[in-house]
Amino acid sequence: MKILLLGSGELGKEFTIAAQRIGQIIIAVDSYENAPAMQVAHDFEVINMLDGEALDRIVAKHQPDFIVPEIEAIRTERFYDYEKQGITVVPSAKAANFTMNRKAIRELACKELGLKTANYRYATTAAELRKGVITVGMPCVVKPLMSSSGKGQSTIKTEADIEKAWKYAVEGSRGDVVEVIVEAFVKFNSEITLLTVVQNNNPTLFCAPIGHRQERGDYQESWQPARISDKDLYEAQDMAEKVTEALGGAGLFGVEFFLTDDGVYFSELSPRPHDTGMVTLAGTQNFNEFELHLRAILSLPIFEITLEKVGASAVILASENSTNPTYSGIEKIAALPKTDFRIFGKPTSRPYRRMAVALVSDTVETPIEEVVEKAKNAARLITVHS
Repeated sequence: MKILLLGSGELGKEFTIAAQRIGQIIIAVDSYENAPAMQVAHDFEVINMLDGEALDRIVAKHQPDFIVPEIEAIRTERFYDYEKQGITVVPSAKAANFTMNRKAIRELACKELGLKTANYRYATTAAELRKGVITVGMPCVVKPLMSSSGKGQSTIKTEADIEKAWKYAVEGSRGDVVEVIVEAFVKFNSEITLLTVVQNNNPTLFCAPIGHRQERGDYQESWQPARISDKDLYEAQDMAEKVTEALGGAGLFGVEFFLTDDGVYFSELSPRPHDTGMVTLAGTQNFNEFELHLRAILSLPIFEITLEKVGASAVILASENSTNPTYSGIEKIAALPKTDFRIFGKPTSRPYRRMAVALVSDTVETPIEEVVEKAKNAARLITVHS
């Protein structure tokens, strides 16, 4: 099959590698040359994916069997036309269109499906944001409707933070939607990602829940399995199945939840492999999240997902701007037992940009805290240089 991959970052690179291993053809697309997935794809295109005509042009040129989005900044309303042409949009045109915009997915989850969410409001100006903050109360969280990896996300604790939060959200927004969501702060005990695999002709499956820690709205470490009660896990799985069924299509969804004293709150959803799911590259499961996404897309039956090990991932960030980043410490991390790493091959760096990840696994009897600490220590061994 020919797959047009829209977005070619580190997640797209691992998906491309998984596809190459079972003989699929990948055309990697992004807004800049030499993006990570382009380095391992059969072919590539460099376009602004918010340019609908440019998107139409490459779809017509390559005539793919599948269109697989990996980022948010895409003219997703075009997907409905591509489906009419007989192209499979992953997971579906509706799913991609809804989940690329936090407003659509929140309305679906809260108002149509009745899932428990934080109190929220929308704002298109700083004045509207101020009104929203008054309504939901402080502290609260502000996010652009279109963004990824925590870009533009901040917490408002005082009135003095409102203007700054608005400017930061606008700067971090992807696409041409200048609108934010302001959410009441949920007093949560932990956050989880529930990787949910929707199959065309077989039951929906769930990976063991993944815990994660964030800074600046972006994950820093993730671990699998996360600690969760049976009651909360059942509730999260029920919510995940409801929202993925409403969106339609097949593939892997990353569904995020808050675990609180009064139950599980739906947070967000990505219709594709999730950054916190990079922990599955440590061999924690019989299939990693990229292999699961691919198999679900191709209607290859997945009998079961089994937890083979406990594992953790820890990100390796850049600290400076560079057009030719280099790395040191690779031989140190390579010498560690039960440890692996991935360098993504991004051609440029900037402060806090995710450039690589450390991966640690151990037997299922090993306390997860020990594995997380080993992953953090391993990540500290690699330095990104400008």
